[in-house]
Amino acid sequence: MVDQVPLERPRPRLPTLALLVGRVTTIKLAYWSALTVLEVGLGLWPAPVDERFPVSVAAGVALTLAACVWAAVSARARDARAGTLERSIPTVATTFVAASVVASPASLPLLIIERQRSLEGCFPVVCHWEAIWWWVAALVVGTILIPLVFAVRMHRPAATPPSA
Repeated sequence: MVDQVPLERPRPRLPTLALLVGRVTTIKLAYWSALTVLEVGLGLWPAPVDERFPVSVAAGVALTLAACVWAAVSARARDARAGTLERSIPTVATTFVAASVVASPASLPLLIIERQRSLEGCFPVVCHWEAIWWWVAALVVGTILIPLVFAVRMHRPAATPPSA
């Protein structure tokens, strides 16, 4: 019957949104954890900050690329219970909310490490601003770029047939 055909697309179900939040949060927490472990490890290297910083940036770029690829693949992966993630305003909004509210506090240990790094050799004045700017760049990547890649790579909704 024509009268029983829904006119609007159904809203995302709770299992779909839970899957979405779980995937985005896992990727972001892994990204922040990997960057933090990398920076702690580089801090153990007895070289000056000026020699360690390019290695930090190169490794951070590699981690960023890996996280973006993971986000792109994860956005398209089918779940046995929830199905696929379709791009809609609620799912995209949930992607960014989950990214900023749930996972971004995980960047705070990295901020503490970079703040310490910015003071090396010149305490109490900051003389290595690149360490602080590196954290700001990592925060932007984790808060905006990774969720953006995830949102863009979600499946497009199936076309709804035109109404008569």
